[in-house]
Amino acid sequence: MAQISVSELFRDTRRRLRLMWVAGMDGGDKVLTSEAVTKPSLALLGHLNFVHPNRVQVLGCAEMDYLRSLDVAGAKQAINNLYSTDLAAVVVANGEKPPSTLLDAANQKNTPLFTSPMQSPRLMDLLSHYLAQAVAESKSFHGVFLEVQGFGVLIKGEASIGKSELALELITRGHRLVADDVADYFRISPDRLEGRCPALLQDFLEVRGLGVLNIREMFGDNAVKPTKPLDIIVQLEMADKAAAEPLDRLKMKSQSEDILGVKIPKVTIPVAAGRNLAVLVEAAVRNHVLLMRGFNSSRQFVQRQAREIKRNQAK
Repeated sequence: MAQISVSELFRDTRRRLRLMWVAGMDGGDKVLTSEAVTKPSLALLGHLNFVHPNRVQVLGCAEMDYLRSLDVAGAKQAINNLYSTDLAAVVVANGEKPPSTLLDAANQKNTPLFTSPMQSPRLMDLLSHYLAQAVAESKSFHGVFLEVQGFGVLIKGEASIGKSELALELITRGHRLVADDVADYFRISPDRLEGRCPALLQDFLEVRGLGVLNIREMFGDNAVKPTKPLDIIVQLEMADKAAAEPLDRLKMKSQSEDILGVKIPKVTIPVAAGRNLAVLVEAAVRNHVLLMRGFNSSRQFVQRQAREIKRNQAK
């Protein structure tokens, strides 16, 4: 599970959520490890099992109305209940003005306190979506990651097999580079992975004999993309190695690779002199689209063959 600091959360979301950092300025290095964003109504009453560490707690109209209904001692006790565990941050939503006791507690506990004019349900929804991606389980893979015909394609293979040259040809054909050499893949939902290019590698593609190329400068902004969901894996293998394995000419058995618990469709393409790999990759993506629509060319061919055999036997 990945993690981010509260400072990173504030930097990334402050404009969209219209956040103001009003107290707990020294707590920016607190770590968020969960995508959960909660409203601690019962925690204010002393039910401490509803307060979870390393999470963002949102105070909406109901919580602020409850605090205002208490006397000074009661409000102080309720706020102490809220801060009884190691919170990552607190957000006061709906344009509510945080009381001085809440500000003081945030400073004493070094817990960042933000305010936002946004309605709490909408704010919690946006925060949860951001955190789901920011702290998603991740894994890095070597290869070249591209967007081909709108689909995320990871090209894998042994060193010097021609992955970067293939990527360059695909880029010249109008497809887009996401990451060369390595990409980080995050499980952003139970059945969805998102590939992201490390900041250091963005826009660059290394091609043997040419060195490191800046794809953005060479082909324009539309030739690169920082992130893309992973849809299909293309495994390049030398033709002699592929020939040593049993040949399934009809490809009746689909291949897949498990990454972070998500099965990703996989196609193995033999590499040999004279083969146009860029065309084959494009064809693999188009065939993947057909399979998603329930159209299996191999199965259709076998069924047509079986009908023809049956008809000939009946003569």
